[in-house]
Amino acid sequence: MALPVIARIAPLAGLLATPVAAEIVAEPHSYDIGGATYEGYVARNTALEESRGTVVIVHDWDGLTDYERRRAEMLAELGYTAFAIDMFGAGRRPQSVEENRQFTSELYADRDAYRERLLGAMTEAGSIPGATENRVLIGYCFGGSAVLEAARAGADMDGFAAFHPGLGTAGGQDWSATPAPIVFFHGTADPVASPVALVETLTELEQAGIEHSANIYGGARHAFTVFGSEDYDLDADLASWAGLTEFLEMRLR
Repeated sequence: MALPVIARIAPLAGLLATPVAAEIVAEPHSYDIGGATYEGYVARNTALEESRGTVVIVHDWDGLTDYERRRAEMLAELGYTAFAIDMFGAGRRPQSVEENRQFTSELYADRDAYRERLLGAMTEAGSIPGATENRVLIGYCFGGSAVLEAARAGADMDGFAAFHPGLGTAGGQDWSATPAPIVFFHGTADPVASPVALVETLTELEQAGIEHSANIYGGARHAFTVFGSEDYDLDADLASWAGLTEFLEMRLR
């Protein structure tokens, strides 16, 4: 069994009336959905009397990796309880672009299974260590698409944040069950999901009467937040992280 990772960081300025040393505890978290086991990752600050809220993270198409674990720890450093979920199942981690495509295509082809895993993880978020009643769902690339799928499925969340998601509403779906605002973080040079596709999605949301906003970054490509990728854009990454923290402050009060 993996042991918790504990790190001590500087006081969280402005978060508490009396600053305290943060103790970030991050550890794997196993859970079951439909008889199958999934392995997520939880990060939280155990020095706080009360978490600022729960942020659920959906991973990219390469599965739950160090990237999502680092984002979870960054959120814990801000005082949130972060839960990076697993969409593929324990022990199923794609090892190539072909497997990335295979694993995500399986979910796109079976929307019932896709939603079962998403909504099951949303339910699990209520029982993780440091869980709170107020929750926001975020995701990157494939995870961003999953955020939009969860929103259309009516996931009981207080907000949805999609970073450079794949776009397009599946046949037979609409936004009528979406319970909370959606924010997008997107680049104008995204070759996977063009600005035109984003405008089409925003138009659907406008017509459905769903509160939404979009933060657009000129010249940013598809994976502009992914550290070390060819598309990584420091300015857009920092700006979108600031936008996310503002959204969390509004939705997780």
